[in-house]
Amino acid sequence: MQSSFSRIEIVRLRARAVRKGVWFRALDRVERGLVDLSIRLVRRVRSLVLVRSLSVVVKKLLDAMESVVARQMRAVGYPLARKLSQIAQSWGNRSAVEWAWDLGFVKFLAISHMDTSGILQC
Repeated sequence: MQSSFSRIEIVRLRARAVRKGVWFRALDRVERGLVDLSIRLVRRVRSLVLVRSLSVVVKKLLDAMESVVARQMRAVGYPLARKLSQIAQSWGNRSAVEWAWDLGFVKFLAISHMDTSGILQC
């Protein structure tokens, strides 16, 4: 958890959330008001209570702004890449150690999973 937030950081996050269309969808009226008041009233948030409250709101916004592919890479791609890497290593493939962290491979696995699970519908 962050120890404090600056006005500039909050303004940038708010602008990004509005641009991506998640500001009104992800937050309720009270949470939006908390962010707006923090922007208007403080230069740097130092109150532990306010920092905790803003941290919850910031996490909600960041989760809402995360792309579907990035979410699938985290949830499916990396675990599957690690598993496949372990299997290939057990078969004697020494270069398979790198597969677990190969961004292209992880993305490929995530998108393949999305395609087979019906998330991608063209």
